[in-house]
Amino acid sequence: MDNEGSVLFSQVWNVLVPARAAYLDSVSPHYDEIFWEVAQRVERTGSLGKAEIAALVVWKRLSAQTRWVTALMSMPDSEVRVITEQAVASVRDPELSRGEAARAGRGAISELPGFVKGDALASAILTSAAPMRMAVYDRRVQRAIDSLGLTLTDHPGRYGRYMDLLDTLLEHDGGAADDWTARDVDVALYWAGKNPQ
Repeated sequence: MDNEGSVLFSQVWNVLVPARAAYLDSVSPHYDEIFWEVAQRVERTGSLGKAEIAALVVWKRLSAQTRWVTALMSMPDSEVRVITEQAVASVRDPELSRGEAARAGRGAISELPGFVKGDALASAILTSAAPMRMAVYDRRVQRAIDSLGLTLTDHPGRYGRYMDLLDTLLEHDGGAADDWTARDVDVALYWAGKNPQ
């Protein structure tokens, strides 16, 4: 890596480490309980149903008063589970890199109403399926990525590129985040994007 890249990564980690610490200090330790409950259900069942998706909508603080929710709720839960089962298998596939797994999972989940575009809820679903491997993406994360001078475009395949970016960040942490998961990085990015410097 050239000196310019090294300086950039150092600057990024100088923001992310305190951002994650601030998040942990500021947010109730109970906030993510619903996320972990969904993750445990997915671990047992290998899929998500409408109830788990609804729980993640609340966790992400999204509106359920949209057409896609009506379309999703009109589907049989068994059909939703068939689709999400493929997404779960994809993000857990050890033969795939994190980015490849994210792309495959995101492609599978796009068969559900409301999941063709936008990665916020889709990434929450995929992260609940592999919480130690995947990470959540949203507009605050994008805001932090942009403000840190990193690049992540909104072209198709963004979620896979996001996972590739997190891999690059973790690879070049300079010892600042040796025990961090991709989820730890997304929490830091979320907090940095919510509370710009």
